[in-house]
Amino acid sequence: MLTDKDLAQLKDHGIDTETIYRQLESFRQGFPFLNIDRAAVAGDGILRLDPQTQQLLREQFSARRNHLHIVKFVPASGAATRMFKEMFAFLADGQQTRSVEEVVTHIDRFAFGDSLKQAAGKTADAHRLIETMLSPQGLGYGSAPKALVLFHRYDEGNRTALEEHLCEGALYAAGKDGQVNIHFTVSPEHQAAFEARVRETLPRYEARYGVRYQVSYSCQRPSTDTIAVGPDNEPFREEDGSLLLRPAGHGALLENLNDIEADLIFIKNIDNVTTDERKADTVCYKEVLAGQLLALQAACFDYLKQLEENTVDDPTFHEIVRFVEQQLCLRLPDSFPGLTPEEKRRWLIDRLDRPIRVCGMVRNEGEPGGGPYWVKEPDGSQSLQIAESSQIAPEQKGLMAAATHFNPVDLVCSTRNRHGRKFDLSRYVDPQTGFISEKSKNGRPLKALERPGLWNGSMARWNTVFVEVPGTVFSPVKTINDLLRPEHQPNA
Repeated sequence: MLTDKDLAQLKDHGIDTETIYRQLESFRQGFPFLNIDRAAVAGDGILRLDPQTQQLLREQFSARRNHLHIVKFVPASGAATRMFKEMFAFLADGQQTRSVEEVVTHIDRFAFGDSLKQAAGKTADAHRLIETMLSPQGLGYGSAPKALVLFHRYDEGNRTALEEHLCEGALYAAGKDGQVNIHFTVSPEHQAAFEARVRETLPRYEARYGVRYQVSYSCQRPSTDTIAVGPDNEPFREEDGSLLLRPAGHGALLENLNDIEADLIFIKNIDNVTTDERKADTVCYKEVLAGQLLALQAACFDYLKQLEENTVDDPTFHEIVRFVEQQLCLRLPDSFPGLTPEEKRRWLIDRLDRPIRVCGMVRNEGEPGGGPYWVKEPDGSQSLQIAESSQIAPEQKGLMAAATHFNPVDLVCSTRNRHGRKFDLSRYVDPQTGFISEKSKNGRPLKALERPGLWNGSMARWNTVFVEVPGTVFSPVKTINDLLRPEHQPNA
């Protein structure tokens, strides 16, 4: 099936043949659905913290932050193409949809409005404005990364999404020595533009917030690419006969995350930002989540020390079991009562000695979809997982109607063990999760494979806790029209 030329191509990508054969088998067999037990809701898998507890957690985080190496990890390699999907369609067919009409009518409300009108020659012609917005001869937004699109207007200068993350990071992610470490995952072709924007704007934000920034970047590795296949599940080949290898979705960023050295890692998508006037809730709940994680981590480390040194008496042992069930939100396996004391000790050590993530969950205001669920494991235990709708079997779709919350990608993570050594995150992935999607290239249909999602299967074996956060912390920009919403408008 694979030729010598194929093997040489794979070697250049850093991909071994065993990995490719596993991927081909996944296309043929598909991925198994998760064994969902029920949706996680407030009081059953989702913590709803009262104001006093929130304040206590914020104070605990504030008391420790100057002793922590904190990193804000921002997946930012996506292009803005989807954001302008309807604008591209308008240029292609000339049909002015409601979205296009709204953009043209309210062009002055966009942060890039003045630059656009100047580049377009102050015309009111819809086609000329949209073409100038997207084309390389104009603003170039049709091929720009979303991070470098101007999102918000300010008197002192308009900001891109990238800059809003710099500002936001200064408010809650400053750690040791007041340094703000921000890591962006970028596409290789866009990294120079990221660096140029940071060089241009960083001095302004350092002076404004009284912090020092350390900004770093990484690219998705070619070795994480996956093979594409045709409808017959045989390798899809380019015109020259070479294999088509494609980026494997955000799950491939696990390797980038695995390289991060930090005591605490905040994860948030590039397009989920808001204006200064509305950042208070974001800062508040980031500190709440961080405080919750530090409290869980301290308890895990203390209990692990006792279990590893075998100094646990019966009352403490029962206390640890309660902690695992009630605080770490794990349901014990069916076999646990029948295990020997030594087997129970080892099981608890294995479960406590893992990376931890505390995830904000927002109440569902629209149609229920992927989000927080209780998942049953083969041994009868249950854990909390973030599941996409495609991971749920058709006969279990009814469970989605009971879902009250969704995942806004608002995570705080701990990736070091009690001895300060970094976990190898690849050991905590569920390889039986992934996504297969229908695509095309040059008019030819193909199937693409995405690795286990970064906050889905890639973190399936982490200790996971869900905390309810308000909808005000979730203000993504999926289309250009979203920038007209109040959370992206000054003083709205």
